[in-house]
Amino acid sequence: MQREPDGGTDEVGALPRTRSISRWDRLWRPFWVLPMVIVVAAVLAGYLVPELDRLAADELPYVFPGGPNGARDMLGTIAGAMISVTGLVFSITMVVVQLASSQYSPRILGDFLASRTTQVTLGIFAASFTYALTVLRSVIGESGEGGAFVPQLAVTLGFLLVLASVGMFLAFIHHITRSIQVSSIVSSLGDDTLDVVRRYFPEPSSPGARLGAVRWDGEEGLEPQTVAAEEHGAVVELDHRGLVAHAAEHDLVLEVLLQVGDAVPEGLPALRVWRPVGSPPLDDERLAPIRRLVAVEQDRVLNQDPALGIRKLVDIAERALSPGINDPTTAVQVLDELHRILRLTVTRAELPALVSRDGRLRLVHRPQRVEQLIDLAIAEPLHYGEGSLQVPRRIAAMVDDLRAVALAEHRPALERWARRADAVVRTQEARHAGDPQAQPGDTP
Repeated sequence: MQREPDGGTDEVGALPRTRSISRWDRLWRPFWVLPMVIVVAAVLAGYLVPELDRLAADELPYVFPGGPNGARDMLGTIAGAMISVTGLVFSITMVVVQLASSQYSPRILGDFLASRTTQVTLGIFAASFTYALTVLRSVIGESGEGGAFVPQLAVTLGFLLVLASVGMFLAFIHHITRSIQVSSIVSSLGDDTLDVVRRYFPEPSSPGARLGAVRWDGEEGLEPQTVAAEEHGAVVELDHRGLVAHAAEHDLVLEVLLQVGDAVPEGLPALRVWRPVGSPPLDDERLAPIRRLVAVEQDRVLNQDPALGIRKLVDIAERALSPGINDPTTAVQVLDELHRILRLTVTRAELPALVSRDGRLRLVHRPQRVEQLIDLAIAEPLHYGEGSLQVPRRIAAMVDDLRAVALAEHRPALERWARRADAVVRTQEARHAGDPQAQPGDTP
C-alpha cells in the first residue's frame, strides 16, 4: 500500500502530490516475496489441515474416500505434476523477459517482474507441490501404530489446489500473450506516466504554482555545509514534506542538489545544509535523518520520476527505428502515447523549486521541468526517425496540437521543435520530389 499525501500548498511553492514508497511497498517489491509467502502458507496448511482431520468425524461428505495407498498415489502425482509445471511457468516467464528486453527495452523488465499474475501463478504451483509433500508425510498405512490414517480433508484440499493451479495457468497464458503486445506495453506505460504527471505538476490555478520557481543563491546569515552521497544508485524519491518539517524544526534551509532520476556515484555532493553562521557543523548523527529523506536505490522508480515513463517509451520507439528491426509503425504508436502524455503535461504549471513554512524558506530542490519532458519525448525519436516517412510527420502534427493547448510558458519549447520537425518534413518532400541538394536534417 502506498501513502498518498494531501496536496496542500505552502506559503511559497507547491509540493508534489506524489505517493511515498513505504517500507511495506519495498518489502513486497522483489519478485520472489509473494511466491515465497504463498509457499510458506502452503507448508503451514500441510501441517494444520491433517490435524483438523484427526478432530473431524471418520467419514466426511464430499471428501477423498480412498485409503492410504490411494492417498499416497494422489499426493505423489500432484507433487510430481506441479513441480514440472512450475518449471514450465518459470521458463515461459524467462522467455518473455528475454523477448521484452531484446525487442522493446531492458528498462521495462521491472514492469514484467512486478506482475502479480505471474507471481501468484508461480506461487500457486510451488505451493501445490510443497503442500502435497507436506501432507504426504501424515498419511499412515495399516501397519502403522494406532492403525491407518488418511487425512481426507487435506487430500481433498490438495485436489482443489490442482484445480486452482489449472485456472491460474490459463490466466497466466492469457496474461503473458497480452503483456508482450506492444499496444499493451505502451498503453500501460502511458497510464502510469499520466498518473505521475497529474500528481507531480500543479494545476495552473494552484496558489503555489502562481508564485513560480525562483532561483536562490543563499541568504545572509546562513552558511552552507555540503553533504555527499554515501551510496551509488539513482535518486528515486524525495520526502518533500519530511525535508520541510525537519528544516523547520531545526531552523535550517535544505538544498537538494540532485534531481529525482539522477545517477549518484559515492561521494557526489547531494545536499547542502544551510545553517546559521557560527553554529557548529552537523555531525553524521544529525545528518542521518536528512539522508534518509532522500532515497537512493539501484534502479529508477516511476513514483516521482515522470521522465522515467517517457524514457521507457522513447526507448521502445528507438528500438523500433533501429536498422535491425525497422518498424516505424511501432514508433508511431509510441508517439501517439507520448502525445497523450504531453497533452496533459503542457497544460500544467512548473513545480516551484522553493518551499517555505511559517514565513521562512525551508527547502530548495530541483524538480523536473515541463520543457525537459518535451525535449526527452521529441529529440531522440525525431533524430532516429529522420529517414522515416511516418515519424517526422507524426511529430510535426503532435507539436502543432500541443501548441494549441499549451500554457504560454511552454510554447517557446514547442515552437523550437515545430521548426525542426517542419524542416525535416520539408527536406523529405524535397528529396522525394527529386531535389538532389536536399539532405536529411536540413534546416531553413
